[in-house]
Amino acid sequence: MRHGRTRLVLSAFLALGIAGPARADITIGALLSLTGPSASLGIPARNMIELLPKTLGGEAVRWVVLDDASDPATAVRGARKLVDQDHVDVIIGPSNTPSSVAILDVAAESGTPFLSLSGSNAVIEPPVASRRWAFKMFPGERLATGQMAAHMKAHGVTALGQMGFATGLGDGYFAAMRADAAERAIPIVAEARYNPDDTAVTAQVLRLMQPKPEAVFIAASGTPATTPIIELRSRGYAGAIYTVMGIAGPDPLRVGGKSLDGVLLSGVPVLTAEQLDDTSPSKAPAMAYIQAYEGRYGPRSRNLFSATLWDAYLLVGEGMRAALVAGKPGSAAFRTGLRDGMENVHGMAGAQGVFSLSATDHSGAEPSSQVLIEIRDGGYRLVK
Repeated sequence: MRHGRTRLVLSAFLALGIAGPARADITIGALLSLTGPSASLGIPARNMIELLPKTLGGEAVRWVVLDDASDPATAVRGARKLVDQDHVDVIIGPSNTPSSVAILDVAAESGTPFLSLSGSNAVIEPPVASRRWAFKMFPGERLATGQMAAHMKAHGVTALGQMGFATGLGDGYFAAMRADAAERAIPIVAEARYNPDDTAVTAQVLRLMQPKPEAVFIAASGTPATTPIIELRSRGYAGAIYTVMGIAGPDPLRVGGKSLDGVLLSGVPVLTAEQLDDTSPSKAPAMAYIQAYEGRYGPRSRNLFSATLWDAYLLVGEGMRAALVAGKPGSAAFRTGLRDGMENVHGMAGAQGVFSLSATDHSGAEPSSQVLIEIRDGGYRLVK
C-alpha cells in the first residue's frame, strides 16, 4: 500500500520532469509554525513534506525544517539561519502573515526567494524592493471577499459586522471586505479585533452583535478562527457567518464542532475536490493530493495548509527550469533564476486552483481558484 501511494505522489510531478537521476542538492528551507497559535497551519505543511518526491527537476532535494513558534522575531532568526548557515536555495513558509512580512528583508538581503504559506497579499504587494523575492500560494483577499459579498447581496444582507485578527491578515481581509461590501451597497455596521492567542472574545462579540448585523464576516485562521464563531453561537446569534479559508483544517473543525455548521467560506477547490465538475483543471491535481495525504493521514485529514505546500513545491519545480539554466544550486544566479522562472509560470494547475504569475503578480491565482463552501457535519459542501 505504501508503494502505491509513493507511485501516486510521483505521478503528480511527472509533468515537471522531476523523475531522473540526481546531480546535485537543492536545499529547501521550510520555516513553519510547529508550535504556538499557528501550529494548526504549520504541522500539516510539515506532514506534506514527508510525502513529496526526493528529487526536483532531476536534482536531489535536501530539506531543512525549522519551527518559528508562530512568532515573527523567531521567524527572522530562523530565516537568517537558513540563508547564512544552511545556504538554502528557497524558503517555503512562514505559515502566518506577520512572520512572512517579518522575513522580507532577510530574503531580499540574501537574494533568496520564499513562498509564504500565509493568506494576506500584504506579503507580496507591491512586488517591488524586498517583496520582489516573496511569493504566496493563497488566492488574494479580494477573490475571497468578492465572492462572499456577492453571496450576501444575493441573499438580502443589508447590515454586516466583521471581526478578525489584529494582525496583517485581519487588516488585509477587513480592507478587502470593506471595498467589496461598498461596491454592493452593504453597510458594515460594526467591527471588532482580537489576537490569535486570545482565549475569550466575549466583549468583542457583544459589541459586534449590538447593532444587529444580518451577517458576520470572520477574518482569522487556524483554530483561533473558531473562537468568535463559538462565542457568537453561544450568544444565540442566528445570522449568516462567513469566514476565510484559513479555518479549513481538521483541528479547527474538531475545535469548532457543531458551532461551525452552516458557516460559509470562500475556499479553494481541494476542499471539495470530489464535488467538482470533471472539466475543472484543478480536479485531477486536487484528487492526487487528497489520495496521497489522506492515504497517509486518514480520511478527512485534507487541509488547506498541506495543499498550499504541495502547490508551492509544484511552483518551485516549474521555476527550476529557468534556474538550472541560470546557474547551479547554491549559487546566487540559481536563486535569481528561480525567482524569475516562477514569475513566468502560466496556467499551472494545482490542488488550490490555476496559477499564472508575472513580475507584477506573485500569487497568480486565477478567479477559478475560488469556490464557495459550507461547513457541515465536520466536512465541506460545495455551494453551487
